[in-house]
Amino acid sequence: MLLSIFARKPLSDIHIEAGEQEHGLSRSLTGLNVILLGVGGIIGAGIFSITGPAAAQYAGPAITLSFILSGLACVFAGLCYAELAAMIPISGSAYTYAYATLGQLVAWIIGWDLVLEYMFGASTVAVSWSGYVVSFLRDFGIQLPPALTSSPFTFSHDAGWKSSGAIINVPAMVIVALCSWLLYIGIRESAKFNNVIVALKLTVLSLFIVCGAMHVVPANWVPFIPPNTGHFGDYGWSGVLRGAGVIFFAYIGFDSVSALAQETKNPQRDMPMGIIGSLVVCTIFYILVATVLTGLVKYDQLNVPDSIAFAVNAAGESLAWLRPFLKGGAIAGLSSVVLLLLMAQPRIMLSMSRDGLLPPAAGKIHPKYRTPYVTTVLTGVLSALIAGLFPIGVLGELVSIGTLLAFVLVCVGVLLLRVYEPDAHRPFKAPCVRFVSIAGALSALGQMAALPRDTWIRLFVWLAIGMIVYFGYARRHARVQ
Repeated sequence: MLLSIFARKPLSDIHIEAGEQEHGLSRSLTGLNVILLGVGGIIGAGIFSITGPAAAQYAGPAITLSFILSGLACVFAGLCYAELAAMIPISGSAYTYAYATLGQLVAWIIGWDLVLEYMFGASTVAVSWSGYVVSFLRDFGIQLPPALTSSPFTFSHDAGWKSSGAIINVPAMVIVALCSWLLYIGIRESAKFNNVIVALKLTVLSLFIVCGAMHVVPANWVPFIPPNTGHFGDYGWSGVLRGAGVIFFAYIGFDSVSALAQETKNPQRDMPMGIIGSLVVCTIFYILVATVLTGLVKYDQLNVPDSIAFAVNAAGESLAWLRPFLKGGAIAGLSSVVLLLLMAQPRIMLSMSRDGLLPPAAGKIHPKYRTPYVTTVLTGVLSALIAGLFPIGVLGELVSIGTLLAFVLVCVGVLLLRVYEPDAHRPFKAPCVRFVSIAGALSALGQMAALPRDTWIRLFVWLAIGMIVYFGYARRHARVQ
Protein backbone atom coordinates (compact mmCIF):
# COMPACT_ATOMS: atom_id res chain seq x y z
CA MET A 1 0.00 0.00 0.00
CA LEU A 2 2.87 2.37 0.84
CA LEU A 3 4.35 1.81 -2.60
CA SER A 4 1.05 2.53 -4.34
CA ILE A 5 0.13 5.69 -2.44
CA PHE A 6 3.54 7.22 -3.17
CA ALA A 7 3.73 5.98 -6.78
CA ARG A 8 4.70 8.74 -9.19
CA LYS A 9 3.07 9.17 -12.57
CA PRO A 10 5.70 8.83 -15.33
CA LEU A 11 6.38 11.92 -17.41
CA SER A 12 6.05 9.81 -20.55
CA ASP A 13 2.44 8.98 -19.68
CA ILE A 14 1.67 12.64 -19.01
CA HIS A 15 3.12 13.69 -22.37
CA ILE A 16 1.06 11.05 -24.16
CA GLU A 17 -2.10 12.42 -22.52
CA ALA A 18 -1.11 15.97 -23.44
CA GLY A 19 -0.72 14.97 -27.08
CA GLU A 20 -4.10 13.28 -27.39
CA GLN A 21 -6.29 15.60 -29.47
CA GLU A 22 -9.19 13.44 -30.65
CA HIS A 23 -12.09 13.65 -28.21
CA GLY A 24 -9.94 16.00 -26.10
CA LEU A 25 -10.12 19.63 -25.08
CA SER A 26 -9.94 22.27 -27.79
CA ARG A 27 -6.52 23.93 -28.24
CA SER A 28 -7.77 27.42 -29.12
CA LEU A 29 -5.95 29.81 -26.73
CA THR A 30 -3.17 32.08 -28.03
CA GLY A 31 -0.32 33.59 -26.00
CA LEU A 32 -2.22 36.88 -25.69
CA ASN A 33 -5.30 35.01 -24.48
CA VAL A 34 -3.21 33.37 -21.75
CA ILE A 35 -1.74 36.66 -20.52
CA LEU A 36 -5.14 38.36 -20.51
CA LEU A 37 -6.72 35.40 -18.73
CA GLY A 38 -3.99 35.69 -16.11
CA VAL A 39 -4.61 39.41 -15.63
CA GLY A 40 -8.35 38.81 -15.69
CA GLY A 41 -8.06 36.15 -13.03
CA ILE A 42 -5.65 37.98 -10.75
CA ILE A 43 -7.19 41.44 -10.61
CA GLY A 44 -10.45 40.89 -8.82
CA ALA A 45 -11.75 40.49 -5.29
CA GLY A 46 -8.27 40.85 -3.83
CA ILE A 47 -8.02 44.47 -4.89
CA PHE A 48 -11.71 45.41 -5.04
CA SER A 49 -12.78 43.87 -1.73
CA ILE A 50 -10.21 41.98 0.36
CA THR A 51 -7.76 44.91 0.48
CA GLY A 52 -9.99 47.14 2.59
CA PRO A 53 -10.90 44.58 5.28
CA ALA A 54 -7.28 43.38 5.47
CA ALA A 55 -6.07 46.94 6.05
CA ALA A 56 -8.79 47.59 8.63
CA GLN A 57 -8.25 44.40 10.63
CA TYR A 58 -4.56 43.58 10.29
CA ALA A 59 -2.05 45.89 8.60
CA GLY A 60 -3.39 49.45 8.34
CA PRO A 61 -1.79 51.53 5.56
CA ALA A 62 1.09 49.02 5.60
CA ILE A 63 -1.17 46.74 3.57
CA THR A 64 1.04 47.92 0.70
CA LEU A 65 3.93 46.09 2.38
CA SER A 66 1.69 43.03 2.65
CA PHE A 67 1.18 43.15 -1.11
CA ILE A 68 4.93 43.38 -1.65
CA LEU A 69 5.53 40.33 0.57
CA SER A 70 2.82 38.35 -1.18
CA GLY A 71 4.13 39.49 -4.55
CA LEU A 72 7.64 38.22 -3.74
CA ALA A 73 6.26 34.86 -2.68
CA CYS A 74 4.30 34.73 -5.92
CA VAL A 75 7.37 35.52 -8.02
CA PHE A 76 9.16 32.50 -6.56
CA ALA A 77 6.12 30.26 -6.92
CA GLY A 78 5.37 31.68 -10.37
CA LEU A 79 8.81 30.72 -11.68
CA CYS A 80 8.27 27.17 -10.40
CA TYR A 81 4.80 27.02 -11.95
CA ALA A 82 6.19 28.33 -15.24
CA GLU A 83 8.83 25.60 -15.42
CA LEU A 84 6.36 22.82 -14.66
CA ALA A 85 3.58 24.21 -16.88
CA ALA A 86 5.94 24.34 -19.88
CA MET A 87 7.36 20.91 -19.08
CA ILE A 88 4.02 19.21 -18.27
CA PRO A 89 1.46 20.91 -20.58
CA ILE A 90 -1.69 19.28 -19.26
CA SER A 91 -4.81 20.62 -17.55
CA GLY A 92 -4.10 19.24 -14.08
CA SER A 93 -2.03 22.20 -12.85
CA ALA A 94 -0.46 21.66 -9.41
CA TYR A 95 -2.24 18.31 -9.05
CA THR A 96 -0.46 16.85 -12.08
CA TYR A 97 2.86 18.39 -11.04
CA ALA A 98 2.55 16.77 -7.62
CA TYR A 99 1.70 13.39 -9.17
CA ALA A 100 4.88 13.52 -11.27
CA THR A 101 7.11 14.59 -8.37
CA LEU A 102 5.71 13.71 -4.96
CA GLY A 103 3.45 10.74 -5.66
CA GLN A 104 -0.20 9.79 -5.65
CA LEU A 105 -1.15 10.63 -2.06
CA VAL A 106 0.35 14.12 -2.21
CA ALA A 107 -1.26 14.62 -5.63
CA TRP A 108 -4.64 13.73 -4.15
CA ILE A 109 -4.07 16.12 -1.25
CA ILE A 110 -3.22 18.96 -3.60
CA GLY A 111 -6.13 18.13 -5.91
CA TRP A 112 -8.51 18.14 -2.96
CA ASP A 113 -6.88 21.32 -1.70
CA LEU A 114 -7.38 23.02 -5.08
CA VAL A 115 -11.12 22.68 -4.56
CA LEU A 116 -10.62 25.17 -1.71
CA GLU A 117 -8.68 27.46 -4.00
CA TYR A 118 -10.85 27.44 -7.09
CA MET A 119 -14.38 26.51 -6.06
CA PHE A 120 -14.34 28.49 -2.81
CA GLY A 121 -12.38 31.23 -4.58
CA ALA A 122 -15.10 31.66 -7.18
CA SER A 123 -17.65 31.85 -4.37
CA THR A 124 -15.62 34.51 -2.56
CA VAL A 125 -15.37 36.70 -5.63
CA ALA A 126 -19.07 36.21 -6.31
CA VAL A 127 -19.89 37.57 -2.85
CA SER A 128 -17.74 40.61 -3.61
CA TRP A 129 -19.49 40.99 -6.99
CA SER A 130 -22.80 41.02 -5.18
CA GLY A 131 -21.64 43.84 -2.88
CA TYR A 132 -20.67 46.01 -5.84
CA VAL A 133 -23.92 45.29 -7.71
CA VAL A 134 -25.96 46.33 -4.67
CA SER A 135 -23.91 49.54 -4.32
CA PHE A 136 -24.12 50.29 -8.07
CA LEU A 137 -27.90 49.88 -8.20
CA ARG A 138 -28.32 51.95 -5.04
CA ASP A 139 -26.72 54.91 -6.86
CA PHE A 140 -29.61 54.76 -9.33
CA GLY A 141 -32.25 54.54 -6.63
CA ILE A 142 -32.72 50.76 -6.90
CA GLN A 143 -32.66 49.13 -3.49
CA LEU A 144 -32.38 45.34 -3.50
CA PRO A 145 -33.81 43.58 -0.41
CA PRO A 146 -30.99 43.12 2.17
CA ALA A 147 -32.41 39.69 3.04
CA LEU A 148 -31.63 38.51 -0.49
CA THR A 149 -28.20 40.13 -0.94
CA SER A 150 -26.26 38.89 2.09
CA SER A 151 -25.10 35.71 3.74
CA PRO A 152 -27.45 34.36 6.42
CA PHE A 153 -24.39 34.13 8.70
CA THR A 154 -21.65 36.46 9.93
CA PHE A 155 -18.34 35.45 11.47
CA SER A 156 -15.63 37.13 13.52
CA HIS A 157 -12.68 35.54 15.27
CA ASP A 158 -13.81 37.08 18.55
CA ALA A 159 -17.58 36.46 18.51
CA GLY A 160 -17.72 33.39 16.25
CA TRP A 161 -20.75 32.57 14.06
CA LYS A 162 -23.96 34.60 14.29
CA SER A 163 -27.15 34.88 12.31
CA SER A 164 -27.29 37.98 10.10
CA GLY A 165 -31.04 37.94 9.58
CA ALA A 166 -30.62 37.56 5.81
CA ILE A 167 -31.88 34.58 3.81
CA ILE A 168 -29.42 34.08 0.95
CA ASN A 169 -27.14 36.07 -1.36
CA VAL A 170 -29.02 35.84 -4.66
CA PRO A 171 -26.79 38.12 -6.83
CA ALA A 172 -23.72 36.06 -5.88
CA MET A 173 -25.47 32.91 -7.02
CA VAL A 174 -26.59 34.54 -10.28
CA ILE A 175 -23.06 35.51 -11.42
CA VAL A 176 -21.79 31.98 -10.71
CA ALA A 177 -24.64 30.55 -12.80
CA LEU A 178 -23.98 32.93 -15.72
CA CYS A 179 -20.23 32.23 -15.80
CA SER A 180 -20.84 28.48 -15.56
CA TRP A 181 -23.16 28.66 -18.57
CA LEU A 182 -20.54 30.58 -20.57
CA LEU A 183 -17.89 27.96 -19.71
CA TYR A 184 -20.28 25.17 -20.65
CA ILE A 185 -20.62 26.41 -24.22
CA GLY A 186 -16.89 26.86 -24.95
CA ILE A 187 -13.39 28.05 -23.99
CA ARG A 188 -13.02 30.33 -27.05
CA GLU A 189 -16.17 32.25 -26.19
CA SER A 190 -15.04 32.55 -22.57
CA ALA A 191 -11.65 33.94 -23.63
CA LYS A 192 -13.23 36.58 -25.90
CA PHE A 193 -15.48 37.71 -23.07
CA ASN A 194 -12.47 37.92 -20.75
CA ASN A 195 -10.41 40.03 -23.20
CA VAL A 196 -13.04 42.76 -23.26
CA ILE A 197 -13.47 42.71 -19.49
CA VAL A 198 -9.71 42.97 -18.81
CA ALA A 199 -9.38 46.08 -20.99
CA LEU A 200 -12.31 47.64 -19.15
CA LYS A 201 -11.12 46.98 -15.61
CA LEU A 202 -7.52 48.06 -16.25
CA THR A 203 -8.86 51.34 -17.60
CA VAL A 204 -11.07 51.83 -14.55
CA LEU A 205 -8.28 51.03 -12.08
CA SER A 206 -5.96 53.43 -13.88
CA LEU A 207 -8.58 56.16 -13.49
CA PHE A 208 -8.88 55.37 -9.78
CA ILE A 209 -5.10 55.55 -9.29
CA VAL A 210 -4.61 58.82 -11.19
CA CYS A 211 -7.72 60.67 -10.01
CA GLY A 212 -7.68 59.26 -6.49
CA ALA A 213 -4.04 60.27 -6.00
CA MET A 214 -5.12 63.92 -6.38
CA HIS A 215 -7.48 63.60 -3.38
CA VAL A 216 -5.48 61.58 -0.86
CA VAL A 217 -5.12 62.87 2.68
CA PRO A 218 -1.53 62.10 3.81
CA ALA A 219 -2.67 62.05 7.44
CA ASN A 220 -4.56 58.83 6.67
CA TRP A 221 -1.19 57.09 6.23
CA VAL A 222 -0.16 57.94 9.81
CA PRO A 223 0.78 55.71 11.54
CA PHE A 224 1.87 53.74 8.48
CA ILE A 225 2.27 50.59 10.61
CA PRO A 226 -0.27 50.87 13.47
CA PRO A 227 1.10 49.68 16.82
CA ASN A 228 0.39 46.07 17.70
CA THR A 229 -2.50 45.57 20.13
CA GLY A 230 -0.70 42.84 22.04
CA HIS A 231 -2.07 40.00 19.92
CA PHE A 232 -0.26 38.42 16.99
CA GLY A 233 -1.65 39.68 13.72
CA ASP A 234 -3.46 42.71 15.15
CA TYR A 235 -1.38 45.45 13.50
CA GLY A 236 2.36 45.91 13.89
CA TRP A 237 4.74 43.81 11.80
CA SER A 238 2.84 40.65 12.66
CA GLY A 239 -0.24 42.35 11.21
CA VAL A 240 1.67 43.07 8.00
CA LEU A 241 2.55 39.37 7.78
CA ARG A 242 -1.01 38.26 8.54
CA GLY A 243 -2.31 40.79 6.03
CA ALA A 244 0.01 39.26 3.43
CA GLY A 245 -1.46 35.83 4.14
CA VAL A 246 -5.03 37.09 3.87
CA ILE A 247 -4.63 39.18 0.71
CA PHE A 248 -2.60 36.39 -0.88
CA PHE A 249 -6.04 35.43 -2.19
CA ALA A 250 -5.56 38.32 -4.62
CA TYR A 251 -2.86 36.40 -6.50
CA ILE A 252 -4.56 33.08 -7.09
CA GLY A 253 -5.37 33.85 -10.72
CA PHE A 254 -1.89 33.23 -12.07
CA ASP A 255 -1.78 29.58 -11.03
CA SER A 256 -5.28 29.11 -12.45
CA VAL A 257 -3.74 29.83 -15.86
CA SER A 258 -1.62 26.67 -15.59
CA ALA A 259 -4.81 24.59 -15.63
CA LEU A 260 -5.42 25.78 -19.20
CA ALA A 261 -2.19 24.33 -20.63
CA GLN A 262 -4.02 21.61 -22.57
CA GLU A 263 -6.16 24.22 -24.32
CA THR A 264 -3.24 26.45 -25.34
CA LYS A 265 -1.82 26.30 -28.87
CA ASN A 266 1.83 26.56 -27.77
CA PRO A 267 1.96 25.83 -24.03
CA GLN A 268 5.76 25.52 -23.87
CA ARG A 269 6.08 29.18 -24.85
CA ASP A 270 2.79 30.70 -23.74
CA MET A 271 2.49 29.26 -20.22
CA PRO A 272 5.64 30.90 -18.77
CA MET A 273 4.82 34.14 -20.60
CA GLY A 274 1.26 34.19 -19.28
CA ILE A 275 2.15 33.30 -15.68
CA ILE A 276 5.09 35.65 -15.16
CA GLY A 277 3.80 38.50 -17.33
CA SER A 278 0.38 38.70 -15.71
CA LEU A 279 1.90 38.44 -12.23
CA VAL A 280 4.25 41.40 -12.72
CA VAL A 281 1.58 43.65 -14.23
CA CYS A 282 -0.93 42.90 -11.51
CA THR A 283 1.48 43.33 -8.58
CA ILE A 284 2.28 46.88 -9.75
CA PHE A 285 -1.44 47.69 -9.98
CA TYR A 286 -2.10 46.22 -6.53
CA ILE A 287 0.54 48.31 -4.78
CA LEU A 288 -0.63 51.53 -6.44
CA VAL A 289 -4.32 50.91 -5.74
CA ALA A 290 -3.70 49.95 -2.08
CA THR A 291 -1.64 53.11 -1.55
CA VAL A 292 -4.33 55.37 -2.97
CA LEU A 293 -7.13 53.52 -1.16
CA THR A 294 -5.61 53.95 2.31
CA GLY A 295 -4.82 57.58 1.46
CA LEU A 296 -8.43 58.37 0.61
CA VAL A 297 -10.00 56.79 3.73
CA LYS A 298 -8.61 56.07 7.20
CA TYR A 299 -7.78 52.37 7.35
CA ASP A 300 -10.08 51.58 10.29
CA GLN A 301 -13.12 52.51 8.16
CA LEU A 302 -12.37 50.10 5.32
CA ASN A 303 -13.87 46.90 6.74
CA VAL A 304 -16.54 46.75 4.02
CA PRO A 305 -17.08 44.35 1.07
CA ASP A 306 -16.82 47.11 -1.58
CA SER A 307 -13.89 49.10 -0.19
CA ILE A 308 -12.86 50.93 -3.38
CA ALA A 309 -16.42 52.06 -4.05
CA PHE A 310 -16.64 53.11 -0.39
CA ALA A 311 -13.44 55.17 -0.73
CA VAL A 312 -14.73 56.97 -3.82
CA ASN A 313 -18.00 57.76 -2.04
CA ALA A 314 -16.07 59.05 0.98
CA ALA A 315 -14.08 61.44 -1.23
CA GLY A 316 -17.24 63.43 -1.84
CA GLU A 317 -18.54 65.18 -4.93
CA SER A 318 -15.07 65.78 -6.37
CA LEU A 319 -14.91 62.13 -7.41
CA ALA A 320 -18.65 61.61 -7.87
CA TRP A 321 -18.25 61.30 -11.64
CA LEU A 322 -15.98 58.28 -11.13
CA ARG A 323 -18.48 56.25 -9.08
CA PRO A 324 -20.51 54.63 -11.90
CA PHE A 325 -17.38 53.88 -13.94
CA LEU A 326 -15.55 52.39 -10.99
CA LYS A 327 -18.43 50.28 -9.76
CA GLY A 328 -19.31 49.16 -13.28
CA GLY A 329 -15.66 48.26 -13.90
CA ALA A 330 -15.49 46.37 -10.62
CA ILE A 331 -18.62 44.40 -11.48
CA ALA A 332 -17.24 43.50 -14.90
CA GLY A 333 -13.78 42.77 -13.52
CA LEU A 334 -15.01 40.51 -10.77
CA SER A 335 -17.03 38.64 -13.38
CA SER A 336 -13.83 37.67 -15.20
CA VAL A 337 -12.28 36.36 -11.98
CA VAL A 338 -15.31 34.17 -11.27
CA LEU A 339 -15.03 32.97 -14.86
CA LEU A 340 -11.36 31.95 -14.61
CA LEU A 341 -11.71 30.21 -11.25
CA LEU A 342 -14.74 28.28 -12.45
CA MET A 343 -12.76 27.47 -15.60
CA ALA A 344 -9.83 25.96 -13.66
CA GLN A 345 -11.67 23.71 -11.21
CA PRO A 346 -13.42 21.38 -13.72
CA ARG A 347 -10.12 20.82 -15.53
CA ILE A 348 -8.41 19.70 -12.34
CA MET A 349 -11.25 17.26 -11.73
CA LEU A 350 -11.01 16.11 -15.35
CA SER A 351 -7.35 15.15 -14.85
CA MET A 352 -8.11 13.41 -11.56
CA SER A 353 -10.87 11.44 -13.22
CA ARG A 354 -8.60 10.29 -16.03
CA ASP A 355 -6.15 9.05 -13.38
CA GLY A 356 -8.95 7.08 -11.73
CA LEU A 357 -9.03 9.18 -8.56
CA LEU A 358 -12.54 10.50 -9.31
CA PRO A 359 -15.48 8.71 -10.98
CA PRO A 360 -15.42 8.43 -14.81
CA ALA A 361 -18.31 10.88 -15.17
CA ALA A 362 -15.98 13.70 -14.08
CA GLY A 363 -13.86 13.07 -17.18
CA LYS A 364 -16.61 13.42 -19.79
CA ILE A 365 -16.09 15.94 -22.61
CA HIS A 366 -19.09 17.52 -24.35
CA PRO A 367 -19.30 16.15 -27.93
CA LYS A 368 -20.16 19.56 -29.43
CA TYR A 369 -18.52 22.18 -27.19
CA ARG A 370 -15.45 20.06 -26.18
CA THR A 371 -15.65 21.26 -22.58
CA PRO A 372 -15.69 19.18 -19.36
CA TYR A 373 -19.39 19.76 -19.01
CA VAL A 374 -20.21 17.42 -16.09
CA THR A 375 -17.62 18.96 -13.76
CA THR A 376 -18.48 22.45 -15.03
CA VAL A 377 -22.11 22.00 -13.98
CA LEU A 378 -21.14 20.39 -10.65
CA THR A 379 -18.64 23.14 -9.84
CA GLY A 380 -21.16 25.82 -10.75
CA VAL A 381 -23.91 24.39 -8.55
CA LEU A 382 -21.66 23.94 -5.50
CA SER A 383 -19.99 27.35 -5.91
CA ALA A 384 -23.37 29.05 -6.19
CA LEU A 385 -24.57 27.45 -2.95
CA ILE A 386 -21.38 28.40 -1.11
CA ALA A 387 -21.57 31.99 -2.42
CA GLY A 388 -25.18 32.28 -1.33
CA LEU A 389 -24.63 31.03 2.20
CA PHE A 390 -21.22 32.12 3.53
CA PRO A 391 -19.60 35.52 4.33
CA ILE A 392 -16.61 36.79 2.35
CA GLY A 393 -14.12 36.87 5.26
CA VAL A 394 -14.33 33.17 6.03
CA LEU A 395 -14.19 32.20 2.36
CA GLY A 396 -11.24 34.48 1.62
CA GLU A 397 -9.07 33.06 4.39
CA LEU A 398 -9.89 29.48 3.39
CA VAL A 399 -8.90 30.20 -0.19
CA SER A 400 -5.65 31.85 0.92
CA ILE A 401 -4.49 28.88 2.98
CA GLY A 402 -5.45 26.46 0.22
CA THR A 403 -3.51 28.47 -2.34
CA LEU A 404 -0.44 28.74 -0.11
CA LEU A 405 -0.39 24.98 0.47
CA ALA A 406 -0.48 24.42 -3.28
CA PHE A 407 2.45 26.81 -3.71
CA VAL A 408 4.53 24.96 -1.09
CA LEU A 409 4.06 21.64 -2.87
CA VAL A 410 4.75 23.05 -6.33
CA CYS A 411 7.96 24.74 -5.14
CA VAL A 412 9.15 21.51 -3.53
CA GLY A 413 8.06 19.51 -6.58
CA VAL A 414 10.08 21.50 -9.12
CA LEU A 415 13.25 20.88 -7.14
CA LEU A 416 12.53 17.16 -6.74
CA LEU A 417 11.83 16.78 -10.45
CA ARG A 418 15.25 18.26 -11.18
CA VAL A 419 16.62 15.32 -9.14
CA TYR A 420 14.28 12.58 -10.44
CA GLU A 421 14.37 13.64 -14.10
CA PRO A 422 17.57 15.67 -14.61
CA ASP A 423 17.66 15.06 -18.36
CA ALA A 424 14.00 15.76 -19.11
CA HIS A 425 13.27 18.46 -21.69
CA ARG A 426 12.53 21.79 -19.99
CA PRO A 427 11.37 24.51 -22.42
CA PHE A 428 11.59 26.99 -19.54
CA LYS A 429 13.90 26.71 -16.52
CA ALA A 430 13.41 28.59 -13.27
CA PRO A 431 16.65 30.52 -12.59
CA CYS A 432 18.65 29.67 -9.44
CA VAL A 433 16.19 26.86 -8.85
CA ARG A 434 17.54 25.81 -5.43
CA PHE A 435 17.11 29.30 -4.03
CA VAL A 436 13.85 30.07 -5.86
CA SER A 437 12.10 26.84 -4.88
CA ILE A 438 13.19 26.93 -1.23
CA ALA A 439 12.42 30.64 -0.89
CA GLY A 440 9.01 30.10 -2.49
CA ALA A 441 8.13 27.23 -0.15
CA LEU A 442 9.35 29.05 2.98
CA SER A 443 7.61 32.33 2.13
CA ALA A 444 4.33 30.49 1.53
CA LEU A 445 4.73 28.56 4.80
CA GLY A 446 5.43 31.82 6.65
CA GLN A 447 2.21 33.37 5.39
CA MET A 448 0.27 30.21 6.24
CA ALA A 449 1.63 30.38 9.80
CA ALA A 450 0.33 33.93 10.14
CA LEU A 451 -3.27 33.03 9.28
CA PRO A 452 -5.82 32.72 12.12
CA ARG A 453 -6.09 29.42 14.00
CA ASP A 454 -9.71 28.94 12.91
CA THR A 455 -8.57 28.90 9.29
CA TRP A 456 -6.05 26.14 10.06
CA ILE A 457 -8.75 24.10 11.81
CA ARG A 458 -11.02 24.34 8.77
CA LEU A 459 -8.13 23.29 6.51
CA PHE A 460 -7.41 20.19 8.63
CA VAL A 461 -11.11 19.27 8.67
CA TRP A 462 -11.25 19.64 4.89
CA LEU A 463 -8.13 17.51 4.40
CA ALA A 464 -9.47 14.88 6.80
CA ILE A 465 -12.61 14.58 4.67
CA GLY A 466 -10.33 14.27 1.65
CA MET A 467 -8.43 11.39 3.26
CA ILE A 468 -11.69 9.51 3.82
CA VAL A 469 -12.57 9.92 0.13
CA TYR A 470 -9.05 8.91 -0.95
CA PHE A 471 -8.88 5.67 1.02
CA GLY A 472 -12.56 4.93 0.41
CA TYR A 473 -12.51 5.38 -3.37
CA ALA A 474 -9.53 7.01 -5.06
CA ARG A 475 -6.71 4.66 -4.02
CA ARG A 476 -8.64 1.54 -5.05
CA HIS A 477 -9.44 2.95 -8.50
CA ALA A 478 -6.16 4.71 -9.27
CA ARG A 479 -4.59 3.70 -12.59
CA VAL A 480 -1.05 4.19 -11.27
CA GLN A 481 -0.42 1.55 -8.58
